[in-house]
Order: sequence, then C-alpha cells, then structure tokens
Amino acid sequence: MGTYTYIEKHAGWAEIVLNRPERRNALIPPMAGEITQAVEGLQTDPEVASILIRGEDGYLCSGIDLKALQADPAPDWQGKDVGDVRSMHMAFYRCRKPLLCALQRFAINAGAALVFACDITVAGHASFLQIGEIQQGSDMPMNAGWLKLKSTEQVLLRLSLMGDRVLGPELVTLGLALRSVEDEQVLENVREIAARLASFPAGASETIIERIRGMRPDDAESVFPVSSNQALLTASQVRS
Repeated sequence: MGTYTYIEKHAGWAEIVLNRPERRNALIPPMAGEITQAVEGLQTDPEVASILIRGEDGYLCSGIDLKALQADPAPDWQGKDVGDVRSMHMAFYRCRKPLLCALQRFAINAGAALVFACDITVAGHASFLQIGEIQQGSDMPMNAGWLKLKSTEQVLLRLSLMGDRVLGPELVTLGLALRSVEDEQVLENVREIAARLASFPAGASETIIERIRGMRPDDAESVFPVSSNQALLTASQVRS
C-alpha cells in the first residue's frame, strides 16, 4: 500500500485507488509516482486481465492539487524525484492491459486526463468531467494528447474552449464513456466489466490491447509534449 494510493486485487483483475479523499483525490507528484509504479507492476501480472482506476470516497480526481503546488513553505517532496504526471501518462499509454475508469462525482483538469487515459469508462448520470484550464490560462498537454488520439478535433475544441461541466450522458454521446448509470451504481457496473474481461481466456485482453496499442505512435514523448506554461503556480481553482 502506498502513501497516496492503494491496490485492491480481485479474481483476475485489480484496482488502483487514488487515496487523498481529504483533497478530493487531487494529484501531487508522489501520487503520480505511485500510480506509475502500480500500472507498471500490474501490467506484468499474468493473473490481472484489466486495471480499474477509481478514487477513494466516491470522487475520482479534482485535478492538480493547487494548494500543495503553491504552498509556502513547499512540501517536503517538492524538488525530489518522486514522480510526475507526464511519466504517469506515458505509463498509461504503454500499458499492456485494458484500463477501466469509474467516473464518480467529478474528474477535473488532470482528473479528466485520467478518464481519457482509460479504455473503458463508466460515468454517473450526475457525475461530470471538466477541462477548465482555459479558466486558469493554463496549458492542457495531457488532455490534448489523449483527445487527439482518441476523439475528434471538434470534441477537443468543445471541451477545452467551453471549460464547462460535461455530465455522464453527454460523455456517452461524445464517445468518451461506454455508458452512464445512476451514480451509486458506477462502481458496481465497472467492476462487472472488469469481471467480464477476467472471464475470457487467459491473456485474451492483453492480446487485444497489444494489437490496439500497436496502432498508436511509437513515440509517447511526442504525444505528451513538455509544456513551459507555469500558470498553475498562481492560478485559482476552476469554477463550476
């Protein structure tokens, strides 16, 4: 068990749980580092057919933790090699197992990128996704990279320029979620999908994923370019 995440193993599949509920599971570098390690470890486990990403306490992720990023004095992990969000996304990009997502309550900014990184998402009817970087004057390299890969430019423009909440049913319409269900049924529903994948012949999900991943650009570095934008160092929280 990590400091900011933990893994739950089931019969044929596993969950990576973001575990900072007091901050609505906001991302900080050491959490990203733990997620990277968990993905890289689970993808080599022959008993794991898929990996489910979810948040503790019924929230997925509120984005980058601006309170920690802007803290004075800085947190004791700042400036240390504890992980980073970009490396986490490159681990998702290369993952050899299907990635599932339980979109509960909300996924904002960097939280939205977690959703796009996954192969199958189940969203709550009242749960929302929001790419609100435009409100902060901030870049959005992870969101842009995933949406360029998985959707259309028009969908990317709709989400990024409006900067508003997009509820579960619209995410299905946009092709960004498999289905939308009652909010209290999200976790049960996505776990049923994970169990279904585990019921197929051993290695079947990995075979399919390797075929699909092989159609992506080989160079993950080009999909997720390094940004020089520093707006988050002074930005305020995204408005609803």
